[in-house]
Amino acid sequence: MSALEWFAHKPLGDGIFWIQERFYESGNRANIWLVRGSQRDVVIDAGLGLRSLPDYLRAAGLLAPADGSEPRPLLAVATHVHFDHSGGLQHFDEVAVHSAEAAALQRGDNYETVTWLSDREVVRPPRPGWQARQFRVPPVRPSRLLQEGDVISLGDRQLTVMHMPGHSRGSICLHDKDRKILFSGDVVYDGSMIDWLPYSRISDYVASCQRLMELVDRGLVEKVLPGHFNMFGAERLYWLASNYISQAGICHKVSTCAMRSIASMVLRVTNSRVSS
Repeated sequence: MSALEWFAHKPLGDGIFWIQERFYESGNRANIWLVRGSQRDVVIDAGLGLRSLPDYLRAAGLLAPADGSEPRPLLAVATHVHFDHSGGLQHFDEVAVHSAEAAALQRGDNYETVTWLSDREVVRPPRPGWQARQFRVPPVRPSRLLQEGDVISLGDRQLTVMHMPGHSRGSICLHDKDRKILFSGDVVYDGSMIDWLPYSRISDYVASCQRLMELVDRGLVEKVLPGHFNMFGAERLYWLASNYISQAGICHKVSTCAMRSIASMVLRVTNSRVSS
């Protein structure tokens, strides 16, 4: 199967494209965002990597500037290193990730990337004989380590890094302040927020949600482009963040601790089998 078959995209206007993996039918299917700038293009998250995303972008004509000259430099930014967002980073020459998760990405740590893929989720195998149990997030050496407050310049637009741990220790959002757009990764999306994976931390998540609410209170976000599911606005963002905080009590912490223990055990067993 070609990359052109594997992916599909939808233009949202203002140089933003929404890309998805057509044959990965799962709640874990991550949104991929292409943001085009006057001097640089950025891909936010990269999917599983079963087919080359850069090949798709070239074949679909998404990297060619309007004047027909050479494509602009392309940077892939991972909002975090979980497998559904980081598997495709292997196909990019320039990769950026928060420093807290850089070592895990560089060593191909499939425990921290919470690699968990089943055959039934991939409804059309990318090649003959492919099996989900073979899937691994390969080691990738980041070319840029991100920190809170860093700015990724695309020329005519700037994306500010906001370190928002909780879902994972290196989770980030990217904030386009001028356009009031937040690329939120898995920090927040319109669904149940997951805080029971390895390196999740409820106290960090609460603090991150408080920051999200502050963005809304200050009128700095009008549109959220999340890591999963559909886009939403400021009012929904505020509700999702405040709802998480209100439910993060003792009972939630106890149940989360139990779920994290189970998830950690399953991931260690699964990845040890794949490695052997």
